[in-house]
Amino acid sequence: MSVDVTGAAWDGQRWAARVSLAAAALAGLLPLAYGGLGGVLLLAAGLAGAAVTAAALWWTLTRRGPERWLAAVVAVVTPTLLVVLFAVTLGWVLLLSLALWTVAVSSGRYALRSTGRLPRRTKEHRARPVERPFLIMNPRSGGGKVERFALKEKAEGLGARVVLLDPEEHQDVTALARAAVAEGADLLGVAGGDGTQALVAAVAAEHDLPFLVISAGTRNHFAMDLGLDRTDPSTCLDALTDGVELHVDLGFAGGHPFVNNASFGAYAAVVQSPAYRDDKIGTTLELLPDLLTRQRGPRLTARVGDTTLDGPQAVLVSNNAYRTGDPAGLGRRRRLDSGRLGVLGVKVDSAAEAAALLLAPVPQGLVVLSAREAVVDADRTEIEVGVDGEALVLPTPVHCRIAPGALRVRVPRRRPGVPVEQPRLNWRRLRKLAATAGRG
Repeated sequence: MSVDVTGAAWDGQRWAARVSLAAAALAGLLPLAYGGLGGVLLLAAGLAGAAVTAAALWWTLTRRGPERWLAAVVAVVTPTLLVVLFAVTLGWVLLLSLALWTVAVSSGRYALRSTGRLPRRTKEHRARPVERPFLIMNPRSGGGKVERFALKEKAEGLGARVVLLDPEEHQDVTALARAAVAEGADLLGVAGGDGTQALVAAVAAEHDLPFLVISAGTRNHFAMDLGLDRTDPSTCLDALTDGVELHVDLGFAGGHPFVNNASFGAYAAVVQSPAYRDDKIGTTLELLPDLLTRQRGPRLTARVGDTTLDGPQAVLVSNNAYRTGDPAGLGRRRRLDSGRLGVLGVKVDSAAEAAALLLAPVPQGLVVLSAREAVVDADRTEIEVGVDGEALVLPTPVHCRIAPGALRVRVPRRRPGVPVEQPRLNWRRLRKLAATAGRG
């Protein structure tokens, strides 16, 4: 989308691009000029150290016993020594270089932001009043947030019917939601983890009812991407009195709904272990060596459009794509209404490939795709799948699809977690902006 830019704004845009390019060049050249040949050797040492660190991390995950601990020591010591080496050798030059890089990033983003080419935000729709909201709350979720923030009492004070799950007894939340709909509920909501959110969200989507997310889980990834306040879940209840609707997508893996993602391969196999909940780190370190070296677990094949991934150790199918290429945005999704699944595939078979995964501009071991459908198959009739963190075993092949705009999420009008969208740095576009003369 293009916008009309005044002459002053256009000049500011051009000069911001020029400042960004100049600062980036100085940030890279200053340490080399100051150190001379030593600066070049220091750069080479930095690249080599990064490669050694990546390789050591791979050995830490794929070895056991003394070899693992030795590799772990190398993975910690190598970057520490590099930081000390750079600080001692460059001193104030390193600090100045970091400051110049900060200027380059901020100026570049300002220049690109002023072009008006920001990613589209999810459209807000008017929310109709509800009379019979129904909420399911898990008192154990998030370390007891339901009780700590008095969510049940506050929700009931706003006219909602609340059902607390019994920690000592398994309850079918899908059945509870369907029964509430049959009794006339005109809104469904959940205070709990993302797995519970997904199950009730599917019922809400099926009956075209608004769905309320209360960020009372442990990680609250779905709430984070909706912009909800994860520090105080009671603020999510404001949506009942002053809310808007976001029409977002809903993913399905073999018929099982997910609001975040479905994972296949190493992670999915780890979370299946009965010991995982009590000892996550220990269980992961015990199982990963056999999983990553393919001595255990299925051999996966993922088909995404015309692309086939053969033998990846892990495949992540997400409800909309996760951001890549921006360290500040990793783990977040820019949109929830693109109508497309995100697919990440990882295949690493050696320490050298692990290093390339970290250093290569376009690593062969990482595949990033998007599509409306994806099929994950294996060399066995059933495979482990982590669906929004819930451990399942599904028959193969597992068909993943997305239902565009199927979910009407009711959120507060004011959401402190909605980030200010920053454009991705595009050096080619910055060069074009900097070279432009006169008004555009």
